Amino acid sequence: MNRYPLWKYILVVITILVACLYTLPNFFGETPAVQVSTNRQSLNVEALQQPIANALQSNGISHNGMFVADGSLKVRFSDEETQLKARDIIEKTAGDGYITALNLIPDSPAWLAKIRANPMFLGLDLRGGVHFLMQVDMDAALQKKLDSFAGDIRRSLRTEKIRNSGVTQNGNTLSVSFQDPTTAANALKVLQKNLFDAEIAQPDEKTLVVSIPNRALMQIREEAVKQNINTLHNRVNELGVAEPVIQQAGSDRIVVQLPGIQDTARAKDIIGRTATLELHMVADDSLLQQALAGVVPTGYELLYEAGENPVPVLVSTQVELTGDSINSAQQDFDENGAPAVALRLNNQGAAIFGDLTRANVGKRMAMVLIDQGKKEVVTAPVIRTAITGGRVQISGAMNVAQAIDTALLLRSGSLAAPMEIIEERTIGPSLGRENIQKGFRSTLWGFVAVAVFMIIYYRMFGLFSVIALTSNLLFLIAILSALQATLTLPGIAAIALTLGMAIDANVLINERIREELRDGQPPQMAINKGYEFAWGTIVDSNITSLIAGLALLIFGSGPVRGFAVVHCIGILTSMYSAVVVSRSLANLWYGSRRKLKSISIGTVYQPKAE
Repeated sequence: MNRYPLWKYILVVITILVACLYTLPNFFGETPAVQVSTNRQSLNVEALQQPIANALQSNGISHNGMFVADGSLKVRFSDEETQLKARDIIEKTAGDGYITALNLIPDSPAWLAKIRANPMFLGLDLRGGVHFLMQVDMDAALQKKLDSFAGDIRRSLRTEKIRNSGVTQNGNTLSVSFQDPTTAANALKVLQKNLFDAEIAQPDEKTLVVSIPNRALMQIREEAVKQNINTLHNRVNELGVAEPVIQQAGSDRIVVQLPGIQDTARAKDIIGRTATLELHMVADDSLLQQALAGVVPTGYELLYEAGENPVPVLVSTQVELTGDSINSAQQDFDENGAPAVALRLNNQGAAIFGDLTRANVGKRMAMVLIDQGKKEVVTAPVIRTAITGGRVQISGAMNVAQAIDTALLLRSGSLAAPMEIIEERTIGPSLGRENIQKGFRSTLWGFVAVAVFMIIYYRMFGLFSVIALTSNLLFLIAILSALQATLTLPGIAAIALTLGMAIDANVLINERIREELRDGQPPQMAINKGYEFAWGTIVDSNITSLIAGLALLIFGSGPVRGFAVVHCIGILTSMYSAVVVSRSLANLWYGSRRKLKSISIGTVYQPKAE
């Protein structure tokens, strides 16, 4: 009646052991480290291990280990002072193309990492870090769209040879004047055909007014925020932040939280920078040789092509096309099967690019990336034929990895609209450690108080409940660690709440067993019915709590979602621990006793006879 088959006991033991194993990494803490990474697949961070080790040794700096994980090289140090000294040396040794950042990495043994037993990520309030609230300049995004429309209008009218007095901007509208009504009517037909996402009005016979409809305005705002978020994700990856939070806050604001970041100045610099792309024509070899000799011709600039062996390229200072005209960029293959980059341009860019390639067949053009004042030639292919229609393929001396890198730079090199940091908060590591200590102590003392009460009030069954509660805490932390969830102060509050809800299930079971004993049931039957009849009540109460937790998870954001995740997982683990684990303990202790006359469950109060 109260005996589990052997496989159930084995299952309980295995789940507890696995929980202990995946909980263990959270107790090793973190160690200062320097992280070297790259967002270019053509570069290999593993090749830097020996040069960095030699550079550190020659400068008398010792490290506590070096390894490659998640595509980046991590070097451990004993303290932050050594870490700061080593950062400059490592950055100089790595050179261009690599990103060097300060970081804190788990200090758990390597064998735990091999089985993916990693500690939980800690949120900004526990680990320390930096918080930015950024305002997207929607006026700039709108102005960019109006500039695009203005360029399309000029090109469309020039292609159809329709004379006009120019395009003028009045607020959020563009006006075009013509010499006579017939010309205006012809222009109206052309613009209606080419500017399908704009509203075109004719206030008088000789004037056309182009404006952006409300639905397009909303789309511009939404796309500006989304593109900026994607670009920020790419930039934050350079910092090596384990669990960054980058999310929209309102219609035109973005929240950026970087837990554990030590170099806040570098973080501010990277997420606030503006990268742009430009298309220039390349000079012939004779001018290049002149520039390499030290005399750069007027109207030209000597740059270098990206790669392990930089190649000098002499480009014209005249900008032919900017990256704003690129809608998408993907890695592709040309007709010979060689790696290439496929671009798709907007209407204005397609027209400019078509005219440019038509007039410069056989010449080279260069894609130049400008980032923080530094110019670098991404690629400089030869124009084989005129390219029209807005679909462009760039090929040359590149492998697949370089083609992927080029597509990434072209796709996400710049922000859709400028942003301004309107709020900045920095939480120091000491404050984070204090929050962890306070949260841990509150949970610990709450657990101790509950454990003491249960053991005094329910005796042996109270001990079973405490063991089950301990296993529930292990299961919860193990699952959060395995999922690499982010723990915040609200998450710690959810853990404390989970402990209270989990012990509530054991109280229901113990009281039901007492009730069966008061009704005269034998101890073995009372244990069996106590667990069986209490199960329905436990399920009902936990399902209602789970529904509330799922609602918080779906509709909440930020700290609310962090609380909801821990709350929902805790409900599921508490049902297993309160019923299966505690029942296995009761069965193991009392199940083999055939002539059981009493059980240790505290005082069973009998109702007074009337």
